[in-house]
Amino acid sequence: MSKEISIPRRKENCSQSFLEWLSVELGLRPNTVKAYARDLKKFSHFLEKKGPRPEAARSDDIVDFLSQEKEKGRSVATIGRSLVALKMFYRFLLLEGVISKDIASTLDSPRMWRKLPDVLDVDEVESLLAAPTLTGPSGRGDAEDLQAKSEFILRDRALLEVLYATGARAQEVADLTLSAVNLDYGYLRCIGKGEKERIVPLGEPAAEAIREYLKEARSKLVRPQSEGWLFLTRSGRKLSRVTIWRLVKKYARLAGIKKPLSPHTLRHSFATHLLSRGANLRVVQEMLGHATIATTQIYTHIDHGRLKAVHKKYHPRG
Repeated sequence: MSKEISIPRRKENCSQSFLEWLSVELGLRPNTVKAYARDLKKFSHFLEKKGPRPEAARSDDIVDFLSQEKEKGRSVATIGRSLVALKMFYRFLLLEGVISKDIASTLDSPRMWRKLPDVLDVDEVESLLAAPTLTGPSGRGDAEDLQAKSEFILRDRALLEVLYATGARAQEVADLTLSAVNLDYGYLRCIGKGEKERIVPLGEPAAEAIREYLKEARSKLVRPQSEGWLFLTRSGRKLSRVTIWRLVKKYARLAGIKKPLSPHTLRHSFATHLLSRGANLRVVQEMLGHATIATTQIYTHIDHGRLKAVHKKYHPRG
């Protein structure tokens, strides 16, 4: 006799109970929960054509789903996240007694599909960091920049400096508070994935940009609803992750950078530039907040110039 599917003390809907578990018991960020919800919904729609409900699916169904996502042109990161979402879903079902075997536990991430991330060279980073000015980098000044107030220029300059100086994610920077930044000692406190806290050095250029922003600009943006957030909008609320993405793309355009660029590109550049100058891989892992060093190791494959130099120096026939 087949086992009746039920979830004690939870809603009858397994997917909804799973999302509540992610949010309430694991403390995952709302954006992560929403992304996992989309992944689970796509998988459920995929299964509708084959027949079984997610609770009755097999490992082959997950593999077929991921293969279909690859054929649709989904990025490696998107496919990898979908697999993580499904792994967590089936782990949850096993914990709740809905299934007797975790069908996703033996599936590996699609490492063979992984692409190396885009990074900026040092000159491109310098151009980007210099882009927030009232007249723009060319000196001509477009209408958007000429109308901008100096407080937003100072804010955006500090924002870009922090993104590159710390390698922090856009959401982590959006969540920064005044109390999380220590300019005297030159570090900030980030709250990363899974609410894990880490301390990251700032560097003097970033610290000086924050000092100038705090002294000359932030006081003009503060409103009753500001609640101690570091980076504020025109209305005094905290800068959102989406707005940070838009600002980075705006200044990349003004700096004349043609590469695909996002806040995560600055994170990739941060790690690559550190490693290319001899930084310890474990230290970079800690600053990035990676759970495993395998995630950080991808940056060791990016700097081909450094690899060639090492080979030439140490190989007998280099």
